[in-house]
Amino acid sequence: MNSLRGRLILLVALAITPMAAMTVLTGLREREHAIEVARENLQRVANLAAANEAQSIEGARQILRDLSSIPDLLGNQEDCSVLLSDILSKNTDYVNFGLIQLNGDVTCSAVASVGLVNLADRVHFRRAVAERRFIAGSYVFGRVIGRHTINLTYPVIKSDTVVAVLFAAMDLVELDKFVLDVQLSPGSVLWTVDGEGTIISRRPDPAAWFGKPITPQLRQAAALLPKVPIVLTDDDGVERLYAFARVGKPDISDYTVMIGIPYEEIVAAATRDQLIAIVGLVATITLALLAAWFGGDVLIVRRVQTLASTADRIASGSLDTRTGMRYENEEISRLARSLDEMAQALQKKELERDAAAASLQAADRRKDEFLAMLAHELRNPLAPISSGAQVLRMAHADNPAVARTAEIIARQVEHMTRLIDDLLDVSRVTRGLVKLNRQPLDLRSVVEDAVEQAYPLFKSKRQQLELDIPDTPMGINADHKRMVQVVANLLNNAAKYTQEYGHIRVTLQRDGAVVRLVVADDGIGMAPELVTRVFELFTQAERTSDRSQGGLGLGLALARTLVTLHGGSVRAESPGLEQGSSFTVELPYEELPAAVPPGGTAPTPDTERRPGRLRCLVVDDNIDAAQTLALFLEAAGHDVYVAHRAAEGLELARAHAPQVCFLDIGLPDIDGNQLAQRLRALPQTAQAQLIAVTGYGRKEDQERSIAVGFDHYFVKPMDTTKLVNLLSVLMPETAH
Repeated sequence: MNSLRGRLILLVALAITPMAAMTVLTGLREREHAIEVARENLQRVANLAAANEAQSIEGARQILRDLSSIPDLLGNQEDCSVLLSDILSKNTDYVNFGLIQLNGDVTCSAVASVGLVNLADRVHFRRAVAERRFIAGSYVFGRVIGRHTINLTYPVIKSDTVVAVLFAAMDLVELDKFVLDVQLSPGSVLWTVDGEGTIISRRPDPAAWFGKPITPQLRQAAALLPKVPIVLTDDDGVERLYAFARVGKPDISDYTVMIGIPYEEIVAAATRDQLIAIVGLVATITLALLAAWFGGDVLIVRRVQTLASTADRIASGSLDTRTGMRYENEEISRLARSLDEMAQALQKKELERDAAAASLQAADRRKDEFLAMLAHELRNPLAPISSGAQVLRMAHADNPAVARTAEIIARQVEHMTRLIDDLLDVSRVTRGLVKLNRQPLDLRSVVEDAVEQAYPLFKSKRQQLELDIPDTPMGINADHKRMVQVVANLLNNAAKYTQEYGHIRVTLQRDGAVVRLVVADDGIGMAPELVTRVFELFTQAERTSDRSQGGLGLGLALARTLVTLHGGSVRAESPGLEQGSSFTVELPYEELPAAVPPGGTAPTPDTERRPGRLRCLVVDDNIDAAQTLALFLEAAGHDVYVAHRAAEGLELARAHAPQVCFLDIGLPDIDGNQLAQRLRALPQTAQAQLIAVTGYGRKEDQERSIAVGFDHYFVKPMDTTKLVNLLSVLMPETAH
């Protein structure tokens, strides 16, 4: 068993053993399944036959019911016989219709009789009178018509009293035709018996069996009416699988349909299939063992030895080794191809490994530089903030020192905020969370706003800024805030890498369907390798160790991403170190509507000059929280009105028309969301800014409040810096 050939034989034997067991087991299961399927099919056929016969009897009941309602039925005997004769001519399944008086005399009949016929001794007649309902009688030999029949009777009731009984005689030959569509295999039998076990239908050879009793074991089984077919041995010695079905509900009949199929016929097909499977299994085992013995050596063993030898040489370092095998469409050939391709790929990877190692070292170095730079940049603002706090504590309200300290704190906090905002913007943009609010804009106004933001940096380095902006509008479809951010980042980058008294030039022009913005400087320039990756995250040119300008290398990466989102492009160029740089942004041109001014928004008629005070309404049932917020707003120079209930807030809103409303959500009378809706409905506060101030911080709470009309949402305790920024934005837009 140490050879591959021996193991192949063992593998074949092990593989075939479960197959052999499964073949035997499957044969047994198929035999059981065949019997189960036969039981289901046989029961379904019995139910079908019973349903057909029940339908026939139900039709008779309907005819008799309709006849019982005819007023003249009990009148003239001759007229009655004519009526029933007419009914009989239209219903060929029946051999007679008649009317039985309570004494048993047949006084009206569709078929004329030789003399007076009395049926008082018939069970079906007595039951119809006693039970006052339709009765399907047992087998009888008709006294009027002289045929094998079953009598179907129905009482005629007048004034809640049975006055006569109608009957319909059905020929058993006609009853048998309702099961002719049931296809039976040779040797099968179909019986229909009445409640006394007398045969009223039988296939095959029905005429010879009419009126005869069934065997005791069949009658006993019919009385039990088993739900699933059972195996019984008939008088002819044949073992049959019998199914039983009642003909209709108990109020229709007490007949039973029985169908028997030879049991041997059911299992014969499964036995034949099992024998064929065993023969096929023996042939399969023989061929498999021969194939494993003779074919394994030529088709597998030798070729595997070749593959193993090639793999050993490759493992030893001979990457130019190949199998030399011809590739065919089978597994070993695919393995040979894969082995050859692996050797080729290893050769290529070996060449790329050194380059990848160098690149990895460079990336790791940039990462270390970034972490060091980030730590340094975050420490820089903390030092002057700490010093300023120390001066404030020592100055004891000395106004010059307080002013200088406040200036330092404000400048450093602004610097830290800008760094963090850049990090957050990059995170949001790279994750696809930025939603552009695009509208027709004049790119000239964007440049003006960006210059206004970057101007303090130009001033601090005494740099000269030159603007070459045309008089004609430069229309684009863009988000004003994001485009200002793009241009401001380019201007800040130019200022950082340009020496004092340097020159920066901004050029704006239209070139066909493109608007082109160029920011050029005469600063330190860029090496060619830096130009190719200047827009990557955390990439910066070399600067001095004092890091006086700050930055994380995010601005240009953020600018490129935002320009790309606008459908534009940005590129960098530099002749070389100390020769300056230029950044070019190209955006699709769009004709501006006549109503859009350079700022990108429609003009507002009769705009008044607005002072810097706001009328504020604070509604909060927490008295301390309301008073603290009111003091903060008053210290900022605004007029404040305070209410602790929603109703008080509505009264103050009507009286003072506040421009900004700070509303708690959990108020005692109505909640803040309902209060916001009511404030929106008031003419005094329809245009006011509604700000939610609440302890509910879940996302669904915020979405619900924004949906009902809130403009902003703050979670307690409030972020005062964010609030100051919001008020500074609202003052020029809301105050009047």
